[in-house]
Amino acid sequence: MNTNQEVAAVRSRPRPTSRQRRIGLGLAVLAVLLVYFMADTGALKRWLPIGWFREIPVVTELNPIVAKNRDKLVEESRKIGIRVVITDGFRNLEEQNALYRKGRSDGGAIVTQVKGGQSFHNYGLAIDFALGVAGGKVIWDLEYDGNGNGKSDWMEVVAIAKKLGFSWGGDWASFPDYPHLQMDFGYTIGELQRGWRPPASAQ
Repeated sequence: MNTNQEVAAVRSRPRPTSRQRRIGLGLAVLAVLLVYFMADTGALKRWLPIGWFREIPVVTELNPIVAKNRDKLVEESRKIGIRVVITDGFRNLEEQNALYRKGRSDGGAIVTQVKGGQSFHNYGLAIDFALGVAGGKVIWDLEYDGNGNGKSDWMEVVAIAKKLGFSWGGDWASFPDYPHLQMDFGYTIGELQRGWRPPASAQ
């Protein structure tokens, strides 16, 4: 078959009708719905924006499970002579963006690597802490041993937090965030941005 015959053959192929296109679109939508309803609650299902199926819940405060464990952290630390001060919890997008500008368009040192919507604080899943000391002062000293047991108070708090289910920002290799504690419940930032939310109570 020469070139002219090939071109003629391509042109002679029937184009899909509008009805066929509608059927194809319908099948594609059906496939998406099947993935949604047949997949479990793991990563596959959460690839889809939840806004396709129901209203996205607005986050305005700490997740109740996170808040409960925050209070446990403060209490368990108090029992061993350490006063934990929670310096931050839920943070809205405007507050996050203001922090991001520090050390960039605004003065001061860089304090965060993420903009609004990219932090677990924005979804009520993270807290920041410091240590309270005599005179009502607050410190961020990883070596301080205020209870005199020969151990870093900071790391004692981190150990308690991890037992409660928090992960620690100090373990991050690229940009350690030593005051940061979070409970992500297995959700990624991408999934949270797509509207998925962890449970508000223990299952």
